[in-house]
Amino acid sequence: MFWKNLLLKVSGLLLLSAGLLAMSCGGGGSSSNPPSGGSGTYVVLAWNDLGMHCLNPSYDQAVILPPYNTVWAQVIRRGNPPQVVSSGVTVSYSLVGNTTSANKRSYGQFWTNCFDLFGQTLALDTGLNLEDPTIHNGLAGDMVLKGDHYQVNGIPVTPVNDAGVWNPYQVALITVKDGSGNVLAQTRATVPTSDEINCAKCHDDNVNPLVDVLEKHDASHAGLNLVGSAPVLCAECHGSPALGTSGAGSSGKYLSQAIHGFHASKGAACYDCHPGTTTQCNRSLPHTASDGNCTSCHGDMTNMASSIEGGRVPWASEPKCATCHNATTTIPEVDTGMTLYRNARGHGGVACAACHGSPHAMVPSREASDNYQMNQYMGALGASDPLHSMGSCGVCHSSSKPHSASDFVEEHGSERSSACSVCHTGFSDARNASKWPHAFQWKSR
Repeated sequence: MFWKNLLLKVSGLLLLSAGLLAMSCGGGGSSSNPPSGGSGTYVVLAWNDLGMHCLNPSYDQAVILPPYNTVWAQVIRRGNPPQVVSSGVTVSYSLVGNTTSANKRSYGQFWTNCFDLFGQTLALDTGLNLEDPTIHNGLAGDMVLKGDHYQVNGIPVTPVNDAGVWNPYQVALITVKDGSGNVLAQTRATVPTSDEINCAKCHDDNVNPLVDVLEKHDASHAGLNLVGSAPVLCAECHGSPALGTSGAGSSGKYLSQAIHGFHASKGAACYDCHPGTTTQCNRSLPHTASDGNCTSCHGDMTNMASSIEGGRVPWASEPKCATCHNATTTIPEVDTGMTLYRNARGHGGVACAACHGSPHAMVPSREASDNYQMNQYMGALGASDPLHSMGSCGVCHSSSKPHSASDFVEEHGSERSSACSVCHTGFSDARNASKWPHAFQWKSR
C-alpha cells in the first residue's frame, strides 16, 4: 500500500475531491468540468500575480486600494522539447459573467473621484496601470507580451458579478489565437478581489468606519483636516509600494508599517483587514488554517512593523518557499534568492506560479477555480493530496505519456524498488516525489 501511494504521488497529479468538480468555477463561471488538455499543440497556463487583490468598498472617504487586478499567462508549444511561446500568437482575457464594475454598489465612486485620488481621469470600467500608464484595461481585452509571458495589469474587477452576486473569486477566460484568429488554447484563471476590509471592528460604525479613520488622524495631528479633504488616499502620506510609490512618504512610515504597528496592540487579527472572515484569502490547503495561518510565514503584526522599521521594504521582500521547503542541491529552484515566488522561474523557464498556483492559492486550493488548470490538463481523481501541482510531464512534453494515477499503477504498480527509476533516472533519488519535476532528466539506462 505504501508503494502504491508513492506511485500515485510520483504521477504528479493534483488530487481533488469529487465534490469540488461539481462546484462552479466562481464569478458566474460554468459549472461544467474543465475540457481535457495536454494532447493539443499548445498549452496556456494563467495565474493571478498576488493570490488576492483587495479594494475599497467605497471611494469617498479614506481610500487604501483601487480596483486593480493583474493576470499573467505563459503559452507553451508542446514538443520534444517544449518551447515557451513569445511570438506569433495573441492572448486575450475576459471576465466570466462580469462585464461592468462602475454601476455596482458604491464602486462607481472610484471613477468619480479618480482624479482627486490618483491624478487620472479614466473612462468607466477601465483601470489604472502602474506598469504601462498609457494602457487602461477593462474587464476584457488583450494581454501584453512581457518577455516570456503575457500580462494584463489593473483589471478593474469587483467582487460582484453581473447577476448581482458577491463573490471574491471571479474567473477570467484566457484565449490564445494564431495570426489568423484560430483558437489554439483556452483556460480559466481565478481573478480574486475582495472589499471585505473590516475597519468597523476597531472604528466607530455609527459614523462610518472610514470617516472615523480620518477623524482619529485629525485628532492626533494638530492642523490636519483630512475629513474636510476627503476623499483621501492613505498612500499620499504613507508610502505604499503596492501602488508604485517610492519610499515611506511624507509621514516617514510605510503604510504597511503604520497599520500593522498601530493595530498590533488593538486586538486586531489578520483576517480583519486582509479579507476576511468570509473571503479567507489564504486558501492553499497545505498552507492555511482557520485564521489564515498568516503569521507562520509573515510573523505577527509587531514583527511585520518592526521588520519594515529595520529596513525591509514591504511588497518587495516577502517570505521564501525555501524557509520551509528544503532547497537541496538537487532542487535549487526552491530557493528563488532575491526574486519573489510570484516572479520566479523554474523548470524549463516556466513560472513557479504557472505550475504551483498563485501566492496564497498554491494548489491544491480550497477554491475549485484555483484548481481548474490542474484538472484541465491532468484530470482529477477524487481524493485530496498535499503534493500538488502541474506534475505530469505529458502536459508539455509530447514525447512523454501523460500519466494518470490509474494507468500508472496498473502498468507499473508492483513492489519493485526500481518501478519509477526504470524510466526516470536523472537524479539519484528518482522515487522521491517531492523532487519532481525540477530534478527530472530523461536518460537511457
